[in-house]
Amino acid sequence: MRDVVSASQGDPDDLLRLDRQVCFALAVAARNVIALYRPLLEPMGLTHPQYLVLLALWERSPRSVGELADELALDPGTLSPLLKRLEAAGLVDRRRVPGNERTLAVTLTSAGRALRARAEAIPPAIVERLGMPLDELEDLRVVLDQVIEASRRQEP
Repeated sequence: MRDVVSASQGDPDDLLRLDRQVCFALAVAARNVIALYRPLLEPMGLTHPQYLVLLALWERSPRSVGELADELALDPGTLSPLLKRLEAAGLVDRRRVPGNERTLAVTLTSAGRALRARAEAIPPAIVERLGMPLDELEDLRVVLDQVIEASRRQEP
């Protein structure tokens, strides 16, 4: 067994080497980048997933829970607790749509809208913390969008 393990570690063509796995690189990069957001979001009382919800709502509010779930690529069951916590913090309101009681609309409160001004400092701070040129980060985002689209085409 030891010979098999040591042989594969030295073989750069081994398809099962950890350092050749796209999934591993994406997972580590995502964890590390999200960790950079934590000290910027904590003073605002936000988690990274809550920040993503607010980003979507700052683009357009109100939105239905279903629209938000689609935009954020989240299951509505995962999104609902995030929205409840944002509502408890006074940043969003959730209300049934008149005439369509099955649809729940999410709207920014004045506090939620005001928080946007503080959040504007986050993207430049992340770029600075990463220490990478902005054009490289933009190119990376384009490639990641392509990966996301390719993976969505493979979903059942």
